[in-house]
Amino acid sequence: MKNSNKIIYWTSTALVSFGMLGSGLAQVLHVKDMVALITPLGYPTYFLTILGIWKILAVITILAPRFPLIKEWAYAGLFFTMTGALISHLACGIHDIKEVLGPVMQTIFIILSWYFRPADRKLMIAVK
Repeated sequence: MKNSNKIIYWTSTALVSFGMLGSGLAQVLHVKDMVALITPLGYPTYFLTILGIWKILAVITILAPRFPLIKEWAYAGLFFTMTGALISHLACGIHDIKEVLGPVMQTIFIILSWYFRPADRKLMIAVK
C-alpha cells in the first residue's frame, strides 16, 4: 500500500471515528442539541439511542483488526445513516448549511476510509 493511500485511509478513518463516536455518545446520552436536531425531522427521541449505539459499535468494528465482513456492514450502516440524515433534512425543508454539511462531510470520509482501507481490512472473495 502506498504511503499516500495510508495517510488518506488513516486520516479519513480518524475523522469518521471521531465524528461518529462523538455524535453516537451524544445521541445515547440524549444531549439537548441532538434532541433539537432530530425532533424537527419527526423522529422519536428513542431513535437517538438506537442510532447512537449502532454508531459506537460501527466505530469499534472499523478500528478493530480482522473481521472484514463485519467491517463491510459497519461501513454500509454508517453510509446509510449519514445519507439518510441528509435526505431527512432536505425532505423536511431544512437547508441550513450547519445541519447539512455534517452528513455530507461524514459521507465523504466514510467513502474515503472504505475505499483506501488496507488489503488486510478488505473482504476477499474467492472466485471460481
